[in-house]
Amino acid sequence: MKTLWKALCAAAMVGMTILPVRAQEKTIEMGTLSWEDLTPITGVTKKVLEDAGYKVKVTEFSEWGIAYAALSKGDIQILASQTDYVAQDYWDKNKSRLEKISPVSHGLYQAIAVPKYMDIDSIDQLNDNADKFGGKIIGIEPGSGLMRDAANAVKTYGLKLQLVEGSTAGMTAALKSAIDRKEAIAVTLWEPSWMMQKYDVKFLKDPKGVFPPPQSYYWIGHKGFSEADPHAREVISSIYLPLADITTINAEVKDGKTMDQAVKDWLDGHADLVKRWENIKK
Repeated sequence: MKTLWKALCAAAMVGMTILPVRAQEKTIEMGTLSWEDLTPITGVTKKVLEDAGYKVKVTEFSEWGIAYAALSKGDIQILASQTDYVAQDYWDKNKSRLEKISPVSHGLYQAIAVPKYMDIDSIDQLNDNADKFGGKIIGIEPGSGLMRDAANAVKTYGLKLQLVEGSTAGMTAALKSAIDRKEAIAVTLWEPSWMMQKYDVKFLKDPKGVFPPPQSYYWIGHKGFSEADPHAREVISSIYLPLADITTINAEVKDGKTMDQAVKDWLDGHADLVKRWENIKK
């Protein structure tokens, strides 16, 4: 009987030690946009935070303005973003209510690209070859940062080609069709993208500097996030995802994997690194 009583007391003590841990479990409200550069960053960071003891809720936004508004109000706590060019206006408008947590990748570049088999290397050569391109540069969704910069390039270089608005899917189909036929095509493209890996293309040089230089990605937070949860901040700050790895993850998704599976496979393949990220002490 005494043995049973001791066992029950021991179990009760274990339960008492577990309860505070569960009570202290924190939920992190994470925002993202469903773009191929941000989705792997979001997936990897979410899994590392979960393995470090956090519950992570992800909210997907359709465009920067809505995402930044939610972050500035505190509806979400963290968001991965470029703050220097692509989303600079939104960062500048809201930065008094935000904070930079840490860089998570670097190298985003957006410009006009052509197949490598074409004998053209610079934007200022486009006019001399306008007929080859059918007088068009095939673009993506209107309102994107890339299309804004491409429109500026058309104006700055005095291009005789029309920038055609459309969709990423439409541009991708046109690029594939042209390359399959070894035809000329000029498109708006970006790195990281599985297209840069799959298709033999090159960015045209930009001697007038219309397109921004390679940009960094940061985890940014609602002001006060780091002070309120320094451990979460340290875990997030430990994570860095090279641009080549983002491209690889997206290529695997294009080849048939789900994003969750591609992220899991990347994490499994970098287990030692991920373990160091997750073992930041409180």
